[in-house]
Amino acid sequence: MKHKNIAALTAVSIAVAVALSACGGGGGGGSSSAGAASPASAPSSASSPVTGTQSTPQYTASSAQLAMFNQVNAYRQQCGFPAVQQNTVLDQAAQAHAQYLGLNNTVTDSETSGKQGFIGVGYAERAAHFGFPSNVIGGGVSGEYYTTSTLSESQYGQNLVYEWISGVYHAPILLTPVTTMGVGEYETTTNGFPDAWGSLSLINTSMLQLSSNGPLTFPCQGTAGVPYKAVAESPTAPNTSGSWGTPVVVMSNASDTVLLQSGTMTDTSGTVITLKLLDSAKDPNKLMQAYEGVAYPSTPLSPNTTYTVSIVGTVNGTAFSRSFTFTTGNIVG
Repeated sequence: MKHKNIAALTAVSIAVAVALSACGGGGGGGSSSAGAASPASAPSSASSPVTGTQSTPQYTASSAQLAMFNQVNAYRQQCGFPAVQQNTVLDQAAQAHAQYLGLNNTVTDSETSGKQGFIGVGYAERAAHFGFPSNVIGGGVSGEYYTTSTLSESQYGQNLVYEWISGVYHAPILLTPVTTMGVGEYETTTNGFPDAWGSLSLINTSMLQLSSNGPLTFPCQGTAGVPYKAVAESPTAPNTSGSWGTPVVVMSNASDTVLLQSGTMTDTSGTVITLKLLDSAKDPNKLMQAYEGVAYPSTPLSPNTTYTVSIVGTVNGTAFSRSFTFTTGNIVG
C-alpha cells in the first residue's frame, strides 16, 4: 500500500494582519510542496452580519465533508475549545478551493489568477467572493490524501484531519477560537484510486475568549487515538531531522502572549522525552501567533501508548503549568 499526505495552511491574524502559509504532511513515500507567507489587509473594525450558519451540520451522511467536520469538532470539544458550526458560505469557498487543488494537481493556500477554478487568492478573498464579510480573522488549511487501497469517503475525510492535527504549524489552525467553519473535498483519480483534495476555512469576524483560568491544551487529559507521528511539514518543524511526534498545542485568549519555558512527555516505562518548544518568540519562521505555543517531541512517539505531559510557561508574564495524560492511536498524520 502506498499513500501520501500533503497539507497546507494559512492563518489570518488580527494581531499581526498577515496571511501565514505553510505546507507539509506525512506518509510513507510522500512528498510535500511549500507555500510562502504573503501580506494581508488588517480586518476593519466594523462588524458585518454572518449568514449561512447552521445549527446542525447539513453535510451528506457518510460523506468526507461530514467526517472532516465531525473529526474537527471531536478534537475541539474534548479539550474545551468551542465547537464550530457549519457555515454554507464558507462551505462554498472551501469546496471551490478543494476543486482548484484537484484541477491543478497542487496543494497550495494561494490560488493563481488564470488557472482552472480560480476564485480568489487567499482564504479571506475566497470567502468574500461567496458573500462572507471581508473583515475576518481565523485561518484555513488545505491538503491531499492518496492511498492505493480502497477507503470509504469518511476515511478520506478523517485522514485529511489526522494530517492537519499532527502538524506543528497545522494543529493550531484547527483549534482557532472561532465558531464557524466551511468544509470542502474534491476527488480526482490517480492510478485507478481516488485522490482526495480537502480544504477547511475556520473564519469569523471575531475571536472568542477561551478561558479565564489560563490556556487550554490539545491533547488534554484523557485524549486518545491521536496520530503518534507526522512525516513532513513545510516549513519543516524546527529542530527536527525527520518525523516528529504528537504536538501539544497551548492556546490562550487572543489578547494574550504565551511563552513556553519547559515541556516533557513520560511514557509508561518512565522514559522522559524533552519536548521542543515553539512560540512567537522562538519561531524562526514567524508563523506562530502570540496567543499560542506548541511543544512537541522531535522524534515519533509509539502507537497505542499513554504519555504524561508536563508543560510550564507564562501568559502575559504570569506563570502557568499543565499536567495530563493522553494516549496515541495507531495513526500517522
